[in-house]
Amino acid sequence: MSKNLAIVPAYNESGAIVTTVRDLREHAPEFDVVVVDDGSTDMTASLAAQAGADVLCLPFNLGIGGAMQSGYMYALEHDYDLAVQVDGDGQHDPREIGSLLAHLRSHRDLNMVTGSRFLERCSDGGYRSSASRRLGIRLFGFVLSRVTGRTVTDPTSGFRMCDRKAIELFAADYPHDYPEVEAVLMVHAHRLAAAEVPARMRARTTGVSSINASRSAFYMIKVTLAILVGLLRARPAVLPGEPAAVVAERGL
Repeated sequence: MSKNLAIVPAYNESGAIVTTVRDLREHAPEFDVVVVDDGSTDMTASLAAQAGADVLCLPFNLGIGGAMQSGYMYALEHDYDLAVQVDGDGQHDPREIGSLLAHLRSHRDLNMVTGSRFLERCSDGGYRSSASRRLGIRLFGFVLSRVTGRTVTDPTSGFRMCDRKAIELFAADYPHDYPEVEAVLMVHAHRLAAAEVPARMRARTTGVSSINASRSAFYMIKVTLAILVGLLRARPAVLPGEPAAVVAERGL
């Protein structure tokens, strides 16, 4: 068994999941693959298994936050050292995993590396979402940059790689609903170190995003409130030498 795991949350992704798993096995062969089937009503689970992934089937739809926490719990229970999140819709290009891995390995102080669509190398290509969503991304990036003291250019990116300490944290406590922005706050609150690297992303191959143009304003308001709640929530930082999950299990 590899010490690295690719976590693929998927809900009704039968049109894309086979390609996603096969791309991972081809371009990131040093990573095991687990597909977290989030209560799908189509053939996602069986197709993922046929493509060569392990499949964790949730009994009903928990949403992306619940699916990802389940994936991190799986990573923790199976003793993985690294975990990377790769969306099941094909947007995250497995060929970019090597860049995340190289950066994490060459910067031993880091606990999480996120692939960003908006760093310089990717400014001339790749899918970067709609204009309305980019406006929200800039707003969240500005707020999180001020809070964390580091530049955050792509706060809604779910393409992220975590070390063992971050796995422990997210296995014990992971934001729900629209979790990517809140997860950045969690990492900062626990004094874990994070950074971004350029990553080219693709348009989803099938299906439609749950955040369409009519819901963008609602999304911005809801995530802004989540940021405020996250900042007010009592969550003391991890003490030196103390696993992140220990603090999370206390409910802090």
